[in-house]
Amino acid sequence: MNLVDWVTDLMQSAGAPGAALAIALENLFPPLPSEVFLPLAGFTAAQGKMSLLDAILWTTAGSVAGALLLYWLGHLLGRDRVRRIAARMPLVRVSDVDKTEAWFLRNGYRAVFFGRMIPVFRSLISIPAGVERMRLAPFLGYTAAGSLLWNTALILAGYLLGDNWHLVEQYVGLASTGVLALAGVALAVFVTTRLVTTRRAASRLANTRLAKPKRRTHSDS
Repeated sequence: MNLVDWVTDLMQSAGAPGAALAIALENLFPPLPSEVFLPLAGFTAAQGKMSLLDAILWTTAGSVAGALLLYWLGHLLGRDRVRRIAARMPLVRVSDVDKTEAWFLRNGYRAVFFGRMIPVFRSLISIPAGVERMRLAPFLGYTAAGSLLWNTALILAGYLLGDNWHLVEQYVGLASTGVLALAGVALAVFVTTRLVTTRRAASRLANTRLAKPKRRTHSDS
């Protein structure tokens, strides 16, 4: 049984709570596609297996539940542990963590809200929110609001398209692929820049050591 068949059976047997479970799992495991699950929930609602309102509310609850688990994961890790992990990672500096932390502190609530509409990022954004001990009530509020917009749009599209609900996944999937491609390019630029910087620093250090005059000893005099 493939993934779509499993989710279809889950929604038909459990209704809206089954859709909530699918979306919660999608938050915890980003490769699972909400671009498939949400339009499918809309199509299932159009078939009368659940109400449209239940589909929207339950999937939003599933999004918040998955995000909350990742928030607590970040909370348990904490800033010091993340910094220690970063210090052991190749091409990553502790200063990178500090810069990311500063950016998140400036844009935290906006990042949580808009991040709910970006593939992969919608899951990962909950971890720094937990690391930075973002106040739980605003975190849940912005997560719920962003998830509600995203879920409603895709569920309504699947509901209105009926048997053609899979077209939503095709078009949204293209946009998601574009976002991930840009993220991949940014990562490649970061890695290349960091490698070049590291090699240049090592080369300067080696040249400095070679150019440093040797200390004279008594035997030389």
